[in-house]
Amino acid sequence: MLYQDLIALKRDGAALAPDQIAALVQGLSDGSLSDAQAGAFAMAVVLRGMSAPETADLTLAMRDSGQRLHWDHGPVIDKHSTGGVGDTVSLVLAPALAACGAVVPMISGRGLGHTGGTLDKLEAIPGYTVTPDPDRLRAVVEDAGCAIVGASADLAPADRRLYAIRDVTATVASQPLIVASILSKKLAAGVQGLVMDVKTGSGAFMPDPADARALAHALVTVAGHAGCPTRAVLSDMSQPLAPAAGNTVELAVALDLLRGKADAAPRLQEMVLVLGAEALVLAGLADTTADGRARIADALSSGRAAERFARMVASLGGPRDVMESPALDRAPVMRPVPAPQAGLVAAYDTRAIGQAVIGLGGGRRAASDRIDPRVGFSAIAPLGTNVAAGDALAMVHAATEGATDRAVAAFQEACSIADSARIPELVTEII
Repeated sequence: MLYQDLIALKRDGAALAPDQIAALVQGLSDGSLSDAQAGAFAMAVVLRGMSAPETADLTLAMRDSGQRLHWDHGPVIDKHSTGGVGDTVSLVLAPALAACGAVVPMISGRGLGHTGGTLDKLEAIPGYTVTPDPDRLRAVVEDAGCAIVGASADLAPADRRLYAIRDVTATVASQPLIVASILSKKLAAGVQGLVMDVKTGSGAFMPDPADARALAHALVTVAGHAGCPTRAVLSDMSQPLAPAAGNTVELAVALDLLRGKADAAPRLQEMVLVLGAEALVLAGLADTTADGRARIADALSSGRAAERFARMVASLGGPRDVMESPALDRAPVMRPVPAPQAGLVAAYDTRAIGQAVIGLGGGRRAASDRIDPRVGFSAIAPLGTNVAAGDALAMVHAATEGATDRAVAAFQEACSIADSARIPELVTEII
């Protein structure tokens, strides 16, 4: 059948057969499916959905669209987040897991929609190579125990192409496409166990808890079908996870946590501990989640996680003294965001904060956009903070005075101040 016939089938609500899905994935890989057709297919999936068997078929076809990695040692474990604002868990968790004996080839992505990307944050480190060839990736994992990198051109290439198209065609928030995108890369990377951080709240792609829970179940089911035991943690994204949003400013927070400064970002550290505990149990490196949590905490406080991170950075071309002197570029303009009135920080439109970072130049509106890693917000006041009029709600990092003015106004618009505040639980369920 012609590609347009397959797209029409999905547009009209039909279920695609395995060979039809395989044909579309082959077209993504070899370029015979045009960008317009790929975008139309993605939109048809957004509007019509996919059954569980279709989603599994799409995942496995994209997994098999390129090279699959195999590891001589294990346990091979990984983590993935469905995306949020101020989410720098990966930068802290991967080296912490490696310090506890896990092998962590973490395939990560760039910013998608209003959310920041792990690879974009790592590229704020001078010289860091985010797409090493397979031999170098293997050498880095052998040396440091972990490597946080992007998928090479040969790893799930069908997803690589579809991922970029989804970002600019308003087709990100689709359960089947999210499941297939995440799991195809993870399975191609040869992971033996996976922990998922599925976000809900104003900054999540799926803000409704019911949708997030359905996504978590789908991820666990499809990964299990492929032979990869998986646990999904439902977590809150009604405020930035770290007190920062933007590439360099988030990286600075992650480095502080790796240096053992637990008070730098308590919610971020808690998420690292929760996900790390689940991962170590899956890997057989901890008997209970309490044991796993203690092991992750010790890896951070002892400096062993920081040492693994430094080795990873150096092995991938970054500075050898990243933990002592990161030499991160800073934005030329910094200005506080004044609270317009007194009261408690009661709510954030977290998606709007992510969009404000894009407005500063810290994210992409089109796949070809260049990112300014210096810009964003730091020192973001957590929910429940008591402020007086004029107190700083956050600090803007910007390239120009005009961009600063717009960012201040956008952040103020995204923040609600009231007489009372309800602070949601960080973790609501583990599946």
